[in-house]
Amino acid sequence: MNHPKLSGLVEEWLPNVTIEELQVAMENGKVTSKELVLMYLHRISKYDKNGPKLNSILEVNPDAEFIADALDFERKKNGARGPLHGIPILLKDNIDTGDMMHTSAGSLALEHHVAAEDSAVASQLRKAGAVILGKTNMTEWANFMTEKIPNGYSSRGGQVLNPYGPGEFDVGGSSSGSGAAVAAGLAAAAIGTETSGSILSPASSNSIVGIKPTVGLTSRRGIIPISFSQDTAGPMARSVTDAAILLGALTETDDQDPATLANPEPGISYTSFLLKEGLNGMRIGVARDPYFTYFSDEESLLMEEAIASLRENGAEVLGSIEIPFAKEEWDYHTLFYEFKPSLNAYLRKTGASVPIKSLKDLIAFNEKDSSKMLKHKQTVLEESEKHSGTLTEEEYISSREKDLYRSREGGLDAVMREHNLDAILTPNNFAAGIPAKAGYPSITVPAGYTNQGKPVGATFTARAFEESTLIQIAYGYEQATKHRKAPTFQRKEVKS
Repeated sequence: MNHPKLSGLVEEWLPNVTIEELQVAMENGKVTSKELVLMYLHRISKYDKNGPKLNSILEVNPDAEFIADALDFERKKNGARGPLHGIPILLKDNIDTGDMMHTSAGSLALEHHVAAEDSAVASQLRKAGAVILGKTNMTEWANFMTEKIPNGYSSRGGQVLNPYGPGEFDVGGSSSGSGAAVAAGLAAAAIGTETSGSILSPASSNSIVGIKPTVGLTSRRGIIPISFSQDTAGPMARSVTDAAILLGALTETDDQDPATLANPEPGISYTSFLLKEGLNGMRIGVARDPYFTYFSDEESLLMEEAIASLRENGAEVLGSIEIPFAKEEWDYHTLFYEFKPSLNAYLRKTGASVPIKSLKDLIAFNEKDSSKMLKHKQTVLEESEKHSGTLTEEEYISSREKDLYRSREGGLDAVMREHNLDAILTPNNFAAGIPAKAGYPSITVPAGYTNQGKPVGATFTARAFEESTLIQIAYGYEQATKHRKAPTFQRKEVKS
């Protein structure tokens, strides 16, 4: 970077700086928000489009510098609005912004789509003073297009790479670009979305913190959907503190999203739960079977070290619990049935630049240019189109009822009540499916690295709207272990 004031900060300071440290730097005149935008853009050009070519950013907000400049002026005149004032944040490409940026879910079918207005998430971030820096690449259609699509691949953006082992380690999905970009220091933090594992997977794969909130804690309005019963947006950051700050800006109720009206504490700040001794007295159950079997011996050892750290720092850990129904076969009828009416409702509201107004139109569009659009086929889209879209089928209603009972009352609620647990510990995103069906929250935190440098995450799950408990546990564990290290971008050949 040619700017003498900023050049040293870009490489030595920016990759690990926290949101709180950025605020102090702006208050003290060390940097401005506009300078932060320029520094992050420099890193995007250096590491995302050159060097390891992480390919995590789809597009940059052309107004980012102007927004940051205005926020710098506001800071001088009136002071900061709050902890996100002037902080550059990235959004996953399925989250609407009512500006010049596109919202495409990674698909060339929507490459010209510009939303008419902000999503609730984007609106709340702007209200908090954040600078929306750009949109991140993602697994196309949030990994609800086909069974065999690689994590992080989209027809619009290509393949996202993991900064800890570009071309070697899985980047996770479907919020792949958000995870890789945050890990690589291309923004202060990002927003991802999850239906089942799509925040937890890239967070654990890229050694960052990801919070998958309770369905209804954050608004679903203005987000390209999969399942109205499971979709939720949440923060992805380099520390629990940053994730807690970001989550706190997203929890206002939204009259246009009835799920948010059940939130018992809208607008809550989670920073009061960042307690260094937060593990004291917490009861945590470890769900080993079948999840630990998905790990190598080396990765399992890292999880054993995580369990030991929890105990050493005041938690009471039950070394082996069983989540009811965890080893039984679960179907995905709920997602297949809910996708069609949810997507059709979204597409009907798109402007004239988007000729695709239904799932049927999308399938036809992809078929017209199959060499470009159907590199990995579209079997999931086709299966969803077979359903009526009315949600009246017995198979759907029966599956939804079964999912709710087995994930909530007969599943997570039962095991947590039986053992009087505050949270359940599982590795990476391996157990994401059950809390996803329940609509319950989870948080993943870096738990170390293998000898080859592959990240591993420790994931904690609780009951509905118990994000404060999860943040307290995660912060206590993070402060006791301090595992996270910035990536060194050791690029290896991309495997075909």
